[in-house]
Amino acid sequence: MSQPLLGRIALVAGATRGAGRGAAVALGEAGATVYCTGRTTRGSRSEYDRPETIEDTADLVTAAGGVGIAVAVDHLEPEAVDALVQRIESEQGRLDILVNDIWGGENLLEWDAPLWEHDLSGGLRMLRLGVETHLITSHFALRLLVRTPGGLVVEMTDGTRSYNSGHYRLSAFYDLAKTAALRLAFTQGHELAPFGGTAVALTPGWMRSEIMLEHFGVTEANWRDAADAQPHFAAISESPLFVGRAVAALAADPEVHRRNGGSFSSGGLAKEYGFTDVDGSTPDCWRYLVEVQDPGHPPDPSGYR
Repeated sequence: MSQPLLGRIALVAGATRGAGRGAAVALGEAGATVYCTGRTTRGSRSEYDRPETIEDTADLVTAAGGVGIAVAVDHLEPEAVDALVQRIESEQGRLDILVNDIWGGENLLEWDAPLWEHDLSGGLRMLRLGVETHLITSHFALRLLVRTPGGLVVEMTDGTRSYNSGHYRLSAFYDLAKTAALRLAFTQGHELAPFGGTAVALTPGWMRSEIMLEHFGVTEANWRDAADAQPHFAAISESPLFVGRAVAALAADPEVHRRNGGSFSSGGLAKEYGFTDVDGSTPDCWRYLVEVQDPGHPPDPSGYR
């Protein structure tokens, strides 16, 4: 397998599970050395209290062909993030790719609860987890990334700029957190441009994360069995590796700077770069949402994967 990112150094902040794990593993497929950070290790768990760990992710990176390095970091703690970046500088002397995937707010979200009814402490913590962590991480990591021209920052979010601008996203707090990541890609792109760097926002589609699979009572091996519970999920969902391969394709693109400040989806980039999901398909979830699911049409993935 071609490894276009051999010798490149990546930091995936929030690599424990979901899109972060998918990005880390896909970067490993492409040959990168990947620092995988998060709060859940084999010796301790975050408030999610889930079994996935950063060590497991690092092992998957190495098994895929890269070098995975697990580092326990709470990205709300500036001193911890500073120490992480100093370690990367000491061990590697450079940083080429930053994936800001820190989140952790699923258990705090109250779907469709208006601002005045949503739990305030939970909503504000969502903003800390989804915005403050990204700012802290970039504050320290970009100092190293800009030393080498061609650096890439990927702000992982939920929804494209065009979709989110016209749609209410679950709650005011969630909407603000995910829209902030879109704007962060634009602003960081502006600030990185003089140094030859690029920042983009990237969204997966309806992703078969560990949490989502558990919610529907299925696994990655039989996810289509969720059709009775949610037929659109069974029609258009994608694995975390799919958006991860979008990250790797961006990082390997010598002309990625033409995308600076932009907003992209895994399905849209798959059509341009030619990568596929684990089953060989190319699900285009955001077009499906607009053309099939949101208008209330029956589930039909024809022409969308």
